[in-house]
Amino acid sequence: MSRPKYLSTPTGRLAAAAIAAAVALGATACGGVSSDPAGLGQTSTTSPTAASSGPSASPASPTSTTSADKEADLAADYRHLLLQPEHLSDQEDTFTARSVDTNPSGMPGASAFFVNADDDRAISDTIVLYPDATTAKKTLKAATEALPTKVIGGTPEPVAVGTDGVVISGTSPAGDKSVTQLLFTQGRALVRLDFESAVGDSTSDQFVTNVAKMQLIALQTGLPDTE
Repeated sequence: MSRPKYLSTPTGRLAAAAIAAAVALGATACGGVSSDPAGLGQTSTTSPTAASSGPSASPASPTSTTSADKEADLAADYRHLLLQPEHLSDQEDTFTARSVDTNPSGMPGASAFFVNADDDRAISDTIVLYPDATTAKKTLKAATEALPTKVIGGTPEPVAVGTDGVVISGTSPAGDKSVTQLLFTQGRALVRLDFESAVGDSTSDQFVTNVAKMQLIALQTGLPDTE
């Protein structure tokens, strides 16, 4: 069975950016914010009519957050909150960081894209910081509702990581990779972890959960004031 190659393909080079955009989903209109099924990162905590329909518009700011607060968040470097390759490597795989970026999809936070030595497994780690825990939870709810369109053949299931943790396993929409996605919040931080591998060779549940718990600990240690 052929295996996906991440370092040598456009998919691998662009994966971190695509995943970063998807984690910045806006919460649904029924929750009082804009709907963003394409995962373009348009987030609004105002009425649905104030939300942007295009990817280039700036998200509306909640009344409880000043523009100075947002500018300070965007200026901060949150890469120290991300997992490191040694957290992901074990006796079966050794991972290295292909890319590490700040402010995924124009939102405060950080993202990293890791690939193993055989170039057939990839892990993406994305953290987005919202103005408060309520906004993060609403955004997670919207992202959870969209998961079955992004991971085919899977059903979102609760997982005991962070607040409102959810995990789904299946294949990519193109059917060319096994995919597991796990999302959770910790205070005002929303985390999305993506695990990709060959079809029929999906990442084990235990490994996924262990990685998520390590990311939770990193957040609790590095960003204690997340409320």
